[in-house]
Amino acid sequence: MAVRLSVLDLATAGGGVSPRDALLGSAELAKRAEDWGYGRYWFSEHHNMPSIVSSTPAVLAGFIAANTDRIRVGSGGVMLPNHSPLIIAEQYGTLETLYPGRVDLGLGRAPGTDFDTVSAMRRSPEASERFPQDVLELQRLLGPPQPGQTVHAVPGEGTEVPLYILGSSLFGASLAAQLGLPYAFASHFAPAELLRASRLYHDEFRPSEQLEQPYMIASMNVFAADTEDQANLLHATALEKMARALSSRAIDGGERAETEAILRSPVGRHAQQMLHFSAIGDADQVGAQVATFAEQAGADEVMVAMNVADLPSRMRSYELLASTLVQDAAQTVAGG
Repeated sequence: MAVRLSVLDLATAGGGVSPRDALLGSAELAKRAEDWGYGRYWFSEHHNMPSIVSSTPAVLAGFIAANTDRIRVGSGGVMLPNHSPLIIAEQYGTLETLYPGRVDLGLGRAPGTDFDTVSAMRRSPEASERFPQDVLELQRLLGPPQPGQTVHAVPGEGTEVPLYILGSSLFGASLAAQLGLPYAFASHFAPAELLRASRLYHDEFRPSEQLEQPYMIASMNVFAADTEDQANLLHATALEKMARALSSRAIDGGERAETEAILRSPVGRHAQQMLHFSAIGDADQVGAQVATFAEQAGADEVMVAMNVADLPSRMRSYELLASTLVQDAAQTVAGG
């Protein structure tokens, strides 16, 4: 079975991996992912998180585009309340001008950080309430000029960079359906509403100039390795890292007994719930799990996340998954 696959990169640092190493590793992974048949390479916007260095998706998308030939690049996503629509239109319009036909613009309405950092960005927590209006403004700025228009995105105007609505609730599904845009659900860390959101999006979808039929991307954690034991270790490492981050404990170090106590704690159980949609095992095992996930989620495409800093393990995981699900290394992606 062939499944459209794409990459969600958190540019993971820590554990001896510096921010520079993480970003150079992203470029290497993107080159390989392109050869293996992945259709997109997206970065998510996070701030004030020492182990996640993808704070500027536009810069990183340009870096990846410059180091690859055909894979689509973009944001998964830009947290629009943190920015003005004009600035985002200019950034992604510039990317589209430099790399025509290869740029995606995924949009989320969460800040992607904590309250103190929102204040440091000089943004109001209420900015998310304007998200639907900001999406429409951004769409207009990327479209053709209109009579009487006084503000123009240069470059950006007329590029019509395809927009994607991101979300982890019914709100994003409903908005994407109403606007006739592709929808990407963050089920790699917020699994609870996936199935309801998928049904709502497909039931309420209205065709638009960008998209005639609904197109849904669902994200999933994949921990693939040459053996099942190795894959389980990768999953356990990611689970421990998330639990420690949620509990504000140091990620590195700690006795094994302490680790087990953290995983048995309420925050550890919460981390397990967040990673509910995870494929774990060898190539055949993860291939079957991802295919089943795509079918059950009603997803046209699966965006693969793997929040592990060790680059060889990450690359091997993506390679093994592609070996079972990608039949054509030049596979196309839709939604734009």
